[in-house]
Amino acid sequence: MKAEERSKLEAWVRAKTSSQRLAFRAQICLLAADGLSNNEVAKRLNTSRPTVLLWRSRFADQGPKGLTRNAKCGPSHRRLADEKVRAIVEATLHSTPPDATHWSTRTMAKAQGVCRSTVARIWKAHGLQPHRIKTFKLSKDKHFVEKLTDVVGLYFNPPDKALVLCVDEKSQIQALDRTQPGLPMKKGRCGTMTHDYKRNGTTCLFAALNVLDGTVIGSCQPRHRNGEFLKFLRKINRETPKGLDLHLIIDNYATHKHPNVKEWLLKHPRFHVHFIPTSSSWLNLIERRFAELTRKRIRRGVFHNVPDLVTAIDDFIETNNQNPKPFIWTKNVHQILEKINCCKSTMETLH
Repeated sequence: MKAEERSKLEAWVRAKTSSQRLAFRAQICLLAADGLSNNEVAKRLNTSRPTVLLWRSRFADQGPKGLTRNAKCGPSHRRLADEKVRAIVEATLHSTPPDATHWSTRTMAKAQGVCRSTVARIWKAHGLQPHRIKTFKLSKDKHFVEKLTDVVGLYFNPPDKALVLCVDEKSQIQALDRTQPGLPMKKGRCGTMTHDYKRNGTTCLFAALNVLDGTVIGSCQPRHRNGEFLKFLRKINRETPKGLDLHLIIDNYATHKHPNVKEWLLKHPRFHVHFIPTSSSWLNLIERRFAELTRKRIRRGVFHNVPDLVTAIDDFIETNNQNPKPFIWTKNVHQILEKINCCKSTMETLH
């Protein structure tokens, strides 16, 4: 290092107006000029060895002027060839590793001879996520369009002087008790719960969601046969205004079509049943309420017996009925059919 260069670097270190990074870079070069090794310089300045090497190299090439310019950021000068990028994308889309159903960044990196961060960057740029998959179910109901139109029509344009009720059962709700008590949540630590559990019986929830105001009529029964379903229909009959017709949106479960149920419905003409298409539970809004029940009250609950579970379910329904929030259906028939047809055309193209 020349005398004038050292003098300039020392001035930068002493000057109160120098930026911290400029003084830091100057210190690196001064310590190196004093004979300290790269590791010793890094340890003394609490930095990394690559940083020391970077600024020593810049000083050696450009002198003090090289320390005033920031290191270049962005893509490496050793940019991956376009052919290699295309090869990684093609392999991701049209092949699988010999021992797995999908690629990971590590397996793809090993197969293509690049680092895993390169694979991750390419996947992100092309919107590829081999580790994720979406499930789907298309209804094969021969009367799908007619049933879809009927149910969606009830959501958008309900009949006058009538209530629209989404009815279904949430069966086999387990009363699970943990084998050991968990620890409560505290600052810096979430609550704990054992992964194993004890089964203390099951119950079946019959529920009817009022589409207009979001209230729920519910009843827990030990089983879900036609007898229990008839009990629930009678409960609906008692707890709804007598002067209104009732339009029930239900699925195609055999219990709902039992001769005893059909006979009872004939004797109660204010009940009108609307069946959703097969494999279309998403069309019944009560499923959305069941999802909330599971997430908010059941999944992390601890129940020593079935009565405890039933009490928890009843409390959940009663609490929500005090401040109900209805679900608003937004998709019309045309939008739903357009999406389904798009899915079918994609499947036909792939196969």
